[in-house]
Amino acid sequence: MPGQDAPSKADLIDVSKLIDAYTAVRPDPTDPSQGVAFGTSGHRGSALAGTFNEAHVVAICAAVCRHRKAASVRGPLFLAGDTHALSKPALRTAVEVFVAAGVTVMLDTRDGYTPTPAVSHAILHYNRGRTSGLADGIILTPSHNPPQDGGLKYNPPHGGPAEPRITEAIERLANAALPTALRDVPRVPYARAARSSRAARYDYRTAFIAELPQVVDLGAIRAAGVRIGIDPLGGASAEYWPLVLETYGLQGSVVSEVVDPRFAFMTADHDGETRMDCSSPYAMARLVDLRARFDIAFGNDPDADRHGVVTPSGGLMEPNRYLAAAVAYLFEHRPTWPGGLAIGKTMVTSALIDRLAARLRRPLVETPVGFRWFVDGLSDGALGFAGEESAGAVFRRLDGSLWTTEKDGFSLGLLAAEILARTGQDPSMVYTSVADAIGPSYYERLDAPATPQQKAWLRGLRPQDLQLAELGGEPVLSVEIASPRGEPFGGVKVKAKSGWFAARPSGTEPLNKIYAESFVDPHHLAVIQGDAQQALASSSGGR
Repeated sequence: MPGQDAPSKADLIDVSKLIDAYTAVRPDPTDPSQGVAFGTSGHRGSALAGTFNEAHVVAICAAVCRHRKAASVRGPLFLAGDTHALSKPALRTAVEVFVAAGVTVMLDTRDGYTPTPAVSHAILHYNRGRTSGLADGIILTPSHNPPQDGGLKYNPPHGGPAEPRITEAIERLANAALPTALRDVPRVPYARAARSSRAARYDYRTAFIAELPQVVDLGAIRAAGVRIGIDPLGGASAEYWPLVLETYGLQGSVVSEVVDPRFAFMTADHDGETRMDCSSPYAMARLVDLRARFDIAFGNDPDADRHGVVTPSGGLMEPNRYLAAAVAYLFEHRPTWPGGLAIGKTMVTSALIDRLAARLRRPLVETPVGFRWFVDGLSDGALGFAGEESAGAVFRRLDGSLWTTEKDGFSLGLLAAEILARTGQDPSMVYTSVADAIGPSYYERLDAPATPQQKAWLRGLRPQDLQLAELGGEPVLSVEIASPRGEPFGGVKVKAKSGWFAARPSGTEPLNKIYAESFVDPHHLAVIQGDAQQALASSSGGR
């Protein structure tokens, strides 16, 4: 049963076979599914399926080199990876290409695993005060994807996920190079590249952990004696959390420091697949079972840019509910933050945040899906908090200055402990107070398998294509295909007075996603979902 047991031995990936496939399998240039495709956060795929192989990494890195030259990015490139089996060989390939191209790469001093927020932090730290010779970065990670997957995402000098104009250019250049990349792109053998002056070293872990007290009130957590439980889910944060606890004298423990590229310890997700998804009650079953041992517990995905918060009374918090609790707390307990800071959310994140922003008298910035849409607002000081429904968020330092331009599972996890330490209420209790004040929310996302044609149809849907006069028994108020600022949504969102739904294709999986929320009750949510599915089916014409 999903979520009940670890995968059987027969279901575990064969790591040797997967790594052999990384070099042995050559993607078919005539098959669009085997090309380079950047979703909302980089290119992902599996070596076994011909979608994440040596040729992809070589072609993408060569394209990044061309982009860097065109954009006059002449500083070092911070290069790191997570605990997925394909991350290490992909990192070695990247070193070979970048060193051959004359790019200095910043590798971890310990040759360890590195969380995504630590790479963003490193880029911003290096670029602070500079106007030229700026650095950028690449993280080899498929995030919470299954063990057989690999991934690569590019972060420009602003430290956050690359914006569409950059990823589209890299994707185009990489796909043009893909058929001949292994033959034509210059490389320096790894053993020689790693010894060259172009392979520099950087202590990501020490630099990142040293500044955590500037973001979260660790002193309050320590003084209150909050007992913290942490599950890295076998990811890059496993090498960070023990040092965080020791350095700052925090009570608690890491429930498992095991790093296994097969992720054999994981419980299956809702569909029987192995995903290190810290927002899933199935994937987080181990920590949920241990919740009585701790005052606050939380987990991270393999690159630690996401969080999952567990309370003794409520178990794993639904991501939107924790975001609401975090926003409510932060904008009441950060007195040195500038008064005009806005709250950022995606179009598919709970509208509770909209209501909460109005109650707090804070501006609201709503964007399409993808953390890249928050980067400008974080960089220019407009956003105090930015979060998305998939359990990714970041907020500013205690003094109101910028922390990272990536999602950060460390600060969001520690914030849960700070909330308890300073208020005596855990985040579940804070959420209950928010819901009592502004109304309850019933939210769910449904995933449906989708062909490339079905995904393309949904991405190109126009408001007039959707024949829907009522939603959940109420008149439709709006049908939107763009954010309030005019950014393309890549799907459709329909609103009524007491609820809404949105539908969009996944950027990284063969799925179409339907998000829905009701401010009435679970039955009303089900009616909204039924209306949404019927309207989409009618409009698709059987596609």
